[in-house]
Amino acid sequence: MKYTPEAGFPYYFDFVKNMNCQSIFSSSSTITFLNSISEEKAMYRYEPAKWSIKQVLGHLIDHERIMTFRAFLMSRNESVELWGYDQLFLIENSRFDALTLKELITDFVNVRRASVSFIEGLSEKQLNIKGMARQYEVTLEEFLKSIIGHEQHHINILKERYF
Repeated sequence: MKYTPEAGFPYYFDFVKNMNCQSIFSSSSTITFLNSISEEKAMYRYEPAKWSIKQVLGHLIDHERIMTFRAFLMSRNESVELWGYDQLFLIENSRFDALTLKELITDFVNVRRASVSFIEGLSEKQLNIKGMARQYEVTLEEFLKSIIGHEQHHINILKERYF
């Protein structure tokens, strides 16, 4: 069965399922790509109602913050369903387009460093803790990998539709 982005977890996990969790969070490929974008291009939308590149980056930052917090709760055996969030509401109430691309990249790097620090402190036992992401039972490691899978999904869209 082929999943779509609307399916959430399984779609994003498929991008990175055979990769090492620490290495995918330590990869600099997204940062290298983002640094290749000009400030002018960062305001581009491939259709008027679509997000600007800055807003896509802001969404990636929001997503990683939210999902890493949920991963933190899961790592402590907090019995919580890994609920969704309203990405459109978050974008509409942000000021990503008012920030410079450099400011957003700095924020992205800082969030990623915090994620890497968190992941490096996890034990093998913690990475195997199971929880629910929508209707799917997942390990903490799978849930973490889906954060990067989500990122890869959006980077692919940027490369295909914005450039």
